Amino acid sequence: MNYEAFFSDELEAVRNEGRYRVFTEIERKAGSYPHAKRYVEDGTTEVTVWCSNDYLGMGQHHKVTEAMHRVIDECGAGAGGTRNISGTNHHHVLLEKELADLHNKEDALLFTSGYVSNWAALGTLAARIPNCMVLSDALNHASMIEGIRHSKADRMIFEHNNPEDLDRKLASLDPDRPKLVAFESVYSMDGDIAPIAEILDVCEAHNAMSYIDEVHAVGLYGPRGGGIAEREGLMDRITVIEGTLGKAFGVMGGYIAASRDLCDYVRTFASGFIFTTALPPAVAAGACASIQHLKESNEERDLQKERVETVRKALDNIGIPHLPNPSHIIPVMVGDAHKCKFISDWLMDNHGIYVQPINYPTVPRGTERLRLTPSPVHDDGEVDRLINALSEIWSQCELARRDIAA
Repeated sequence: MNYEAFFSDELEAVRNEGRYRVFTEIERKAGSYPHAKRYVEDGTTEVTVWCSNDYLGMGQHHKVTEAMHRVIDECGAGAGGTRNISGTNHHHVLLEKELADLHNKEDALLFTSGYVSNWAALGTLAARIPNCMVLSDALNHASMIEGIRHSKADRMIFEHNNPEDLDRKLASLDPDRPKLVAFESVYSMDGDIAPIAEILDVCEAHNAMSYIDEVHAVGLYGPRGGGIAEREGLMDRITVIEGTLGKAFGVMGGYIAASRDLCDYVRTFASGFIFTTALPPAVAAGACASIQHLKESNEERDLQKERVETVRKALDNIGIPHLPNPSHIIPVMVGDAHKCKFISDWLMDNHGIYVQPINYPTVPRGTERLRLTPSPVHDDGEVDRLINALSEIWSQCELARRDIAA
């Protein structure tokens, strides 16, 4: 076999479909984000980022950066080892306490990313609980799917956000069989929100554990930023709450929050926790500062809600189609991979507007989109420039518009 030819042919096929991923090289400007410097072959250009998961701009908040500067001076750059071998720093312990408090759980366990926390926690629980059946929402994130696959446990897929289908599938199982139901609160591509209370009702009726991924909700929802489950008063009913530090909290890392014994069980048996170097202490300190601030401050959340509503109304006023949803995510629907990539490139090259195209396999073919994430750091002028540019390119591409309400 000619291996290099195989790699080349496979990549060419992806390019021909219009879904080859091009990574945009940028340098965020602390203190003036969402402005960033973009690196191109012949130099740099200035761009405004409209697709970041730093939903509240906490990555440049002075409390976060000051904490990180202080701890890097105190502790140095890295953790120095795995959590098991010299790598458990005092700041990891403080962060886990903050996370447990955020979700009103006995304990929390820190991982190097949200992907790893899902992969390791779901993989460990499903693999080691004897005869466990996993029931997974049809639109769960890749990290959840990979963790469940890695466990080699039996699994069923229930219809997206459908408690009735979940109930039917659970009812078909032996009542005494261990069961684990995995789902998300906010789904990041469509921006829809799970009917958490109804799903928990079904879980409890069938004695199933519940595992919720709140990565696109923590920091953003609830009176202290605990997520959708906190907002709806449901955290105490959920077995495992999983979240990230790399989105609304503005740093990096992932975690689970649960009972003390469950966290200890995952800590003891999860290879994705045991055999990897711990997060740098400065990162843990920055995350801790961000969580502490957002537990007390609603200013960022309130302004973000206003920005999201402003962009939605502006899109409606010019007939640009976007998926309606109750979250902070605005999917602008294009429906064609080549056009989606073309629009993204045109916005960048002509207006310095950075919106990454979202194509298959992240979303189904025919639903390609631009995923906008308005934040408190986008001002009115930047909103106007985005809307005017989208209107111009929509006309150039002869894409359909919605009827504009009178």
